[in-house]
Amino acid sequence: MKIIVYFNFIISLLFMLCYFYQFVYVIVGLFKKKLSFSAEKLHRYAVVISARNESGVIGNLIESIHRQNYPSELIDIFVIADNCTDNTAQTASEAGAIVYERFNAEKIGKGYALDWLFDKIKTEHSDKNYEGYIIFDADNVVAPDFIEEMNKVFDNGYRVITSYRNSKNYDKNWITAGYSLWFLREAKFLNNARMKLKTSCAISGTGFLICADIVNKNGGWIHHLLTEDIEFTTDSIVNGEIIGYCENAVLYDEQPETFYQSYIQRLRWSKGFYQVFRKYGRRLIRGIFRGSFSCYDMFMTLMPAMLLTLISTVLNTLALPVAFIAEAEYAGILVKTLGQTMLSFYFVFFLFGFITTITEWKQIYCGAFKKIAYTFTFPIFMLTYVPISIIALFKKVKWEPIKHSVTKSIKEIYDEANTF
Repeated sequence: MKIIVYFNFIISLLFMLCYFYQFVYVIVGLFKKKLSFSAEKLHRYAVVISARNESGVIGNLIESIHRQNYPSELIDIFVIADNCTDNTAQTASEAGAIVYERFNAEKIGKGYALDWLFDKIKTEHSDKNYEGYIIFDADNVVAPDFIEEMNKVFDNGYRVITSYRNSKNYDKNWITAGYSLWFLREAKFLNNARMKLKTSCAISGTGFLICADIVNKNGGWIHHLLTEDIEFTTDSIVNGEIIGYCENAVLYDEQPETFYQSYIQRLRWSKGFYQVFRKYGRRLIRGIFRGSFSCYDMFMTLMPAMLLTLISTVLNTLALPVAFIAEAEYAGILVKTLGQTMLSFYFVFFLFGFITTITEWKQIYCGAFKKIAYTFTFPIFMLTYVPISIIALFKKVKWEPIKHSVTKSIKEIYDEANTF
């Protein structure tokens, strides 16, 4: 059993070596000067929204786009009502969007819906000459200067740009807070630091801009794995694209409120990460050996944490009962080692959560007591990824929609923020 104790030490050391750079990111995010951009040209954009049974929330998103501090004649809103059984199409149309309905029981998922819609835009709206597409999910709402700020970064040469992702329901419970705090940390201490260091950022599901030239070159949207955003990010990075980040473009989206919803969503994410790694892992490794830090960063994002955690969990689960039965003298040592590993995991994520909470305090629309309390539950939320990742390794996973019901307009979000 000594070997298991040594193994746990080696795993902890590997974690530290692999992810030490993310502590550097924290320092960069805290102390490196904020970037500033200005635009010489106002570009023409198509806003693209994929929606499935989202009649309750899509109106607020379209309204927030209509209220942008950006010339309305340079923005068109397209909605793909994908396999809907409600009145999403009617609601979106009445709100002022150009709406297409798609019904396909075989090609299911956001990636297929986007590809279908891009083909419609290409064939029926080619005269508009869109320079970029801004992708949203139906449950989003955006700040009034979102497109204006994204345009500044786009005009400075970035062809793919992600935004600052905040939440509509941070204060609902420890699950929504766990999601929200992760996305705030990703914005502030991952993408923000990457942008300052001029390495590639990562797309996180929604609220991103993509140059029309990329879509045209690819012949539409070609990424159809369970996590099409991560696939697109990885594909961009291995092909040398530097993804930018716009700190001033603020997006609000809804987080799952029950553990079952969270389980279904994160099971898909975990399976999708495995799929992306299987498809792009070798190309990422080749990129690493060519000196691409972006490839290394993406490689670390996709696999080592999951893989090391899975191996450690399985071996320790098998070793613990054997230790108690056959080598009791090492059982206590093994339990102590596992305890130390768990405490280290908890401490690291508590530290990340605490620093994020302090720096983004004014951006978290939640009472002070809950803000502090949720920094303590954040590591627990992250720990629940371990069993989900294990299940995803063996379980067949398909795309399933997550029901959205938080019907807040951007004005209601701001009014609520002023009460805290």
